[in-house]
Amino acid sequence: MSLYTLLRPALFRLDPERAHHLAMAAGARAGVVAPLMRAVTAVDDPRLAVDVGGLRFPSPVGLSAGFDKNGEAVAALAGLGFGFVEIGSVSAEPSAGNPPPRLFRLPADRALVVAYGVPNEGAAAVAHRLAGTRLPVPLGINIVATNRGHGAPPIADDSLIAEYMHAARVLAPAADYLMFNLSCPNTTDGCDFFADPGRLDAWLTALDETPYAVRPSFLKVSPLGGVAMIERLLEVTGRHRKISGFMFNLPSGRRDGLVTPEAVWRGWPGAVSGPPSAALLDDCLVECFRRMDRGRYALFASGGVSSAEDVYAKIRKGASLVALLTALVYQGPGVVRRITRGLAELLARDGVKHVSEVVGADVR
Repeated sequence: MSLYTLLRPALFRLDPERAHHLAMAAGARAGVVAPLMRAVTAVDDPRLAVDVGGLRFPSPVGLSAGFDKNGEAVAALAGLGFGFVEIGSVSAEPSAGNPPPRLFRLPADRALVVAYGVPNEGAAAVAHRLAGTRLPVPLGINIVATNRGHGAPPIADDSLIAEYMHAARVLAPAADYLMFNLSCPNTTDGCDFFADPGRLDAWLTALDETPYAVRPSFLKVSPLGGVAMIERLLEVTGRHRKISGFMFNLPSGRRDGLVTPEAVWRGWPGAVSGPPSAALLDDCLVECFRRMDRGRYALFASGGVSSAEDVYAKIRKGASLVALLTALVYQGPGVVRRITRGLAELLARDGVKHVSEVVGADVR
C-alpha cells in the first residue's frame, strides 16, 4: 500500500479545490529536490523517447494542463517522471475564473467535474516566473482567451484574436511548445468561436503573421461536431504553416454513462474528466489520425488515462503523446512511474523496438 493510498481518505474529506491548493504548495516547495526525485522516478528507456515538432520527449506520458495553472511547481512535476509538463491555461490578462465551487469529485467514476473557468495570473506574470527555467523534459504552455466572467460584454473578433497573439509573444520564450486552447469547455468567450471556419482561418492567418520565438504550436479543439468538424479543421489548418498537431478538449456538459447517480451531480457546472470522457476523445483521435497528414501533424491524447494499458491503447489509436491529470488525484504521484514502466513492459511483450512503430497501429 502506497503512502498516497493512506493519505487519500483525509485529502478527500477536504474541499477539492483546497486539496488542489495544498498539492500545489507542496510541489512549489519540493522544487529544490526535483533532480533527486527524477533520479528515482524517471524510466530511462530509449524505446519510449519521442520526437515531435523538433522536440525530444523522453517518454510519451505527460501532464495535462489544468494542474499547475501558473507554472508554480514545474520542477517538482518534472521530478515525478513525466515525459513532458504542460501548464495553464494562461490568458493574456489575469482572470479569477468562475465563482466557486468549481471542482467536484465523482469517486465512483474515478472522475472530476471541472468548472474552474481558467483562473490564472496572466501571461506577463507567468512568463516572469518561468524566465530562465530549464527542465529535463519539454515544458508546454496552454494559451486560452481571457475569461472575463459571466455577464461581461462580448469581445470583438479581432480583439479576441489579438489576445491570443499577445499571449503567444509573451509566453513563447518560456516554453518549449505552445498549446492554443480554442475550446475551453467552462468559459463563455471563445467556447464556440472557432467552430466557424472563417474565424478559425482568420485566427490562423494572424498566427502566421505574429512574430514569436520559434516553438512548435498545437491546437486544442472541441471534440464535438464529429467527422465533419475534423475535416473542416484539417482543411483550414492545412492552408497555414505554424501548427504541428492537435489535441481534443473535454466535452462541455456531457455526462454520459456515469455510475454516480444524477441526483449527486445534476446541479454541478463543468466538464467531466477521467474515464467517462475517454470514448468520445478516442473517437476523435482515431478519426483525426485517419485523415491528417501524418508527415506534418502529431496528436496529443487525453481522457481516462489511468494505466499503462490506457496509454498504449491511445498510442495505437494515433497518439504520439498522452497526457494525464485526473489519475494523479485518484492514484497519487506514483502513477507516473507505474504507467511509464508498464508501457515499456507492454512494448517488450509485443516485441516492439520503439514506441513510434505502434502509433496508429490499430487504425491503419
